[in-house]
Amino acid sequence: MLGISTNCLHQVPLEEALEALVPVTDVVEVMDDGLHYLESVDLLEQYSFDYSLHAPAKGVNIASQLPPIRRASVEVIAASFAIAAEVDAPVVIHPGYASWEGGKDGAAAWMRTSLAELGELAEEMGVTFTVENMPRWPYFFLTTPEDLPLIDGYGLCLDVGHAHMNDCLEEFLAVPFGHLHLHDNHGHLDEHLAVGEGEIDFTPVYERLRKSRARCIIEVRDFEGALASLSAVRGHID
Repeated sequence: MLGISTNCLHQVPLEEALEALVPVTDVVEVMDDGLHYLESVDLLEQYSFDYSLHAPAKGVNIASQLPPIRRASVEVIAASFAIAAEVDAPVVIHPGYASWEGGKDGAAAWMRTSLAELGELAEEMGVTFTVENMPRWPYFFLTTPEDLPLIDGYGLCLDVGHAHMNDCLEEFLAVPFGHLHLHDNHGHLDEHLAVGEGEIDFTPVYERLRKSRARCIIEVRDFEGALASLSAVRGHID
């Protein structure tokens, strides 16, 4: 299943973004943040898209060692789960981060607590979620496959661009994943370029996708790049 994230139209209101995507794709991932933050399901129900949601990430940290921040982060993601349940959409979340490099052990314990709470909430609501691997930053969790035990068996959203930044795309492609984010870069910055504009070799990604039932979402920075990427990817996995 191939679709597009509203991230490519993040600078316009969500209604305008969805209207632009109507003639382009039947599968849309809503970047539930910024101008596309969802307070209800009303707008989504006006369209017939097959949705997924990317839960809010800006200001959210499920690994925070400050209990009020951690609890609030879980509540924010739970609100995204509630909306997802109404439109039968899977959800992507971020794993959180340590506030300083030396604090990762304590933050990891809180992340596991948050994931357990979110797992219970997801089960109650009938929602599935995956946890996204992160780009190169020393405070982030889930930057390489060695971090997978930290998410306690919850599903993986493989972000191809992030994996390439951490020089471990091949290793990530060898592990199970249920969701995939597709974008390009030059290995140093999280550029979210259109497929083919960076240096990633997508051949093994396409091979893996042809064997997988994972939802593949193009998550690039602009609409033109999303259209170009959609055309390129369709030609390799159809």
